[in-house]
Amino acid sequence: MNVCCRDAVLTLSLLVATHPTFAQKTDSPPPAETLALSPSELSAKVPAAKPDDVKSANAIVKAAYDVISGPAGPRNWDRLRSLCLPQVRFTQVGKAQDGSAFVISWGIDDFVRDATDIFSKEPFYENGIVNQDEGYGNMMQILSSYESRRSPSEKPFQRGINSFQVLNDGKRWWIVSIFWDSERPDNPLPPKFARKP
Repeated sequence: MNVCCRDAVLTLSLLVATHPTFAQKTDSPPPAETLALSPSELSAKVPAAKPDDVKSANAIVKAAYDVISGPAGPRNWDRLRSLCLPQVRFTQVGKAQDGSAFVISWGIDDFVRDATDIFSKEPFYENGIVNQDEGYGNMMQILSSYESRRSPSEKPFQRGINSFQVLNDGKRWWIVSIFWDSERPDNPLPPKFARKP
């Protein structure tokens, strides 16, 4: 671990220990160890990424769409893992038929399990329509409207917006989180996301 990472961990530990908002109760279990990783340590935890997949924020978003798209059958889940932090989250929000809101959140192992089950039976193709990004420092959020199809030549059966949170570690881009909601009669795509300008 490099010195600046160690200092950041020590600062966080001091904040937790001394600030009343963060103070632990005496009967609480000890906090989990905070681990700061260098880019090379982080890359060692996932399959090797294709350089073109992680060279830019837009490239990593396109690669994510490519991984999940295809005919019924297996997907290259190692490629997906290579794009993502090991702790990545996939979160879907929407409305059930009775109008109540639902949230489903997966880690990568659970997402791969559930997606494998669906894609083994059904073709699925998803592509971005419009990407809008905003960043600060080493982080960026990309709102990416999407269309989902059963065949590349068919009309989409679903549209919505994916929110990609991505980071740059100085060497490559990583997906931190993908969070999405789908278009519904009460939740139409805003015009600026509905078609390419």
